[in-house]
Amino acid sequence: MVYPKIPLAQSVVEIFRKQGIQHIVISPGSRNAPLTLGFTLQPFFTCYSIADERSAAFFAIGLAQQCQKPVAVVCTSGSAVLNYYPAVAEAFYSQIPLIVISADRPASKIDIGDGQTIRQHHVLSQHTVFNANLTETASVENDRLIYEAIEASINLKGPVHLNVPFEEPLYERVPALTVAVSSPPVKKLEAVVQESFVSFVEQWNTALRKLVLVGVNAPHSIPSELLQQLMSDPSVLVMTETTSNLHHSDCIDSIDTLITPFESADKEAFQPDILLTFGGMVVSKRIKALLRNHAPKLHWHIDPLRAYDTYGCLTHHFKITPSEWFSTFLPQVQAVSSSYRDTFLTLRDHRCQKAAEYLANIPFCDLKVFEKLLPQIPPHTHLQVSNSSAIRYAQLFSTDASVEVFCNRGTSGIDGSTSTAIGAAVASGVPTTLITGDISFLYDSNALWNAYIPKTFTLIVINNGGGGIFRILPGHEETPTFTTFFETSHCFTAQHLAAMYGLDYHTASSESTLETALETLFGERERPQLLEIFTPTQQNDHYLRTFFKSLV
Repeated sequence: MVYPKIPLAQSVVEIFRKQGIQHIVISPGSRNAPLTLGFTLQPFFTCYSIADERSAAFFAIGLAQQCQKPVAVVCTSGSAVLNYYPAVAEAFYSQIPLIVISADRPASKIDIGDGQTIRQHHVLSQHTVFNANLTETASVENDRLIYEAIEASINLKGPVHLNVPFEEPLYERVPALTVAVSSPPVKKLEAVVQESFVSFVEQWNTALRKLVLVGVNAPHSIPSELLQQLMSDPSVLVMTETTSNLHHSDCIDSIDTLITPFESADKEAFQPDILLTFGGMVVSKRIKALLRNHAPKLHWHIDPLRAYDTYGCLTHHFKITPSEWFSTFLPQVQAVSSSYRDTFLTLRDHRCQKAAEYLANIPFCDLKVFEKLLPQIPPHTHLQVSNSSAIRYAQLFSTDASVEVFCNRGTSGIDGSTSTAIGAAVASGVPTTLITGDISFLYDSNALWNAYIPKTFTLIVINNGGGGIFRILPGHEETPTFTTFFETSHCFTAQHLAAMYGLDYHTASSESTLETALETLFGERERPQLLEIFTPTQQNDHYLRTFFKSLV
C-alpha cells in the first residue's frame, strides 16, 4: 500500500476509512495533493474527479441524497472552497450529510501576500453543523476533531467543514503509515425520554378540522399501512406535493389547483384547528400565504432535528421521525365525525374536471408540456426536477406512485440541479430523468463536464427563451429592463453542449413532435439522452394564469 508522506493527510484518510466514508469527490489542485493521493491510492474509496468545485459539491449532494450517508468533497486552497458554498447551504437546509475538506496553506502563510490564500478558517460556518481548523501536525486533538466532524454530519444531518493545512513538499509518498490514528471517542449514551402524547391525543380527538401538510419527504419513509390509518379519519385532510413521495387516492396532490381560486368562505372553511407538518421545505407559496392569513389554533411539526415556524403559529415540535410518531400516536386516537375532508375532496374532483376541460383546448406551451410529459416518466425510475418554473409546473400534475421525485428545495436555487441529478443517478443506479428550465440548465452546464453520467440518464430542457417564472410574478412589464435583467432573454440552445459532452440530442416544438420524441427517448440507448423542448416565450404566462381562472 502507498500513502501520502504528510502525517496529517494520513490521519484524515485513515479515519475516513475507519468510519466508512466511502465516496470522495475531488476537484484537481495542488495544495490538496496529499489528500488526493491518500484517497485515490486506497481501494476502499470510490473517488470522482470533478474540476468545477460548485458542480462537484452538488454532485456530492446527489450521491449523499441517494446513499443517505456522508459524502466528502476535497478541494485545494484559496477561492476553491468558496465555490462549495451554494451546495453547503443547500445541504444545510435539506439536511444532507456533506463533509467539506479544504486544503490550506499553513497559518504563517495567510495574509502575507502568498499565492492562492484566503482566510479559510470558519468560512462556511453560517451554514454548517460543525467546523474545525486542524493544525499542521498530526495529533490526538486533530483526530478528535475529524471524528467529531464525521459524527456531526451523520447525527445532525448536515454539512461539516474540515480545513486542513499542508506545507510543501506535497507529492511525496511512503510505503507504510507513519502515524497511529487514535480510536474514536467513547460516546456517552443519553437516556431517551419518551414524550407523553396524552394531551395531544385529547386535542386531536376533539378537533374537527385537521390538516396534514407534507413537504419534501424521502420515498418509502412512511409505511402504507400508517398512511391508510391516517386517511381513515374524515376530519383529516392530507395535502402532499410532488416532492412528498406519498400517494393515496384521498390525498390532495395538487395544492395550488385546489386553493388558488378560493373565495373568502372557502378560506374560512379550510382553516384547520390543527396543522400537522412533516418533511422538508414546501414549494407552494399559496398554501404558505393562506395558512399565515388563516392560521390554525395549533401547529405541530415532526422532525428529529428542526422545526421552522413557517406559518407563524408553531406550538409544538415532536423530535422523532414521522414514522415513529404515526406508529405511536395513531393507535391512541379515534376517528372524528366531520365533513372536513369530504368537502375538499369534492372540490378537488370539480377542479380536476375543470382543469381537464381547459387543458384539452390550449395550444402548445409550458403547461401543455408538463401535462404530456409527466405521465410518460417510466415507472420505477427517479425524477429530478429543477427549481423555479419547473417544480411549480410539476406540482400541478400527478406522477406515477412508483416514480421517486427529488428536488433541491433547501434553498430553492437554480444552481446545481443538473449536477445533483447526475450524482444521484450515479449513486442509485436507477434510470433517472431530470426536468429543468433553460436558465437552470445553462447556469449549471459544467455539470456535464464529468466522466460519470450514466447512459440511463435523461435530461429534458424546457427552453422558453429565458427565466419564464418572472413573467408570472408581480411587476412583469414588456420592457428592455425586464427582458435583460429579470427574464434574461437569450437565443441559446443545448445542441452543441450535448454534442461536446456526448449526449444524444432530440428536439420538440409542438405537441406532435413532443409525442414522437417521447416514444423513443426512454428506450434502449448507448448514451445519455437530452431532449430540448421549445415553448413560446410570451404566451406561457397567459395560459398558466388563465388555467387557475378556469377552475372555478
